Amino acid sequence: MSSPTARLLAVATATTLLFAGTPAQAEPTTPTAPVSYGANAFAPLATCYGGAVRSYFETGRYGGSAGQYRTTTRCRDINVRNASVYATEACVIFVDKTSACNYWTYLPANSGWITVATDVRDGVNFRVRFENLRYEYEPLIAYHAF
Repeated sequence: MSSPTARLLAVATATTLLFAGTPAQAEPTTPTAPVSYGANAFAPLATCYGGAVRSYFETGRYGGSAGQYRTTTRCRDINVRNASVYATEACVIFVDKTSACNYWTYLPANSGWITVATDVRDGVNFRVRFENLRYEYEPLIAYHAF
């Protein structure tokens, strides 16, 4: 693999395999146009996660709530990544409509991006609630992309 073209092909192939199973979907740059997978196939994903917000709870305890946030045009869904050393569950509360969770989603320890609410309109206010399986002394760290 001494040629730059061969190296580039190897990196592109590895990147494609790495992102093939990603559950979250990013919104196209033009809302009415279909997603184009041309020269930069992962530009929509980078745009979605590029605006991620970090939540930090010094002690995870039994959980907690993060936000209030407002959905944007960056992502079609609300995505959460658990950066903690223990598993947790997350749900979304659409604060303008209810104080109840949409549904609970399991987030394994040190997870990748997981969708916790799908097809959410832009400009919707929400919180993310976490519930831990037991009392945790370690910090709860999560990232939210919306």
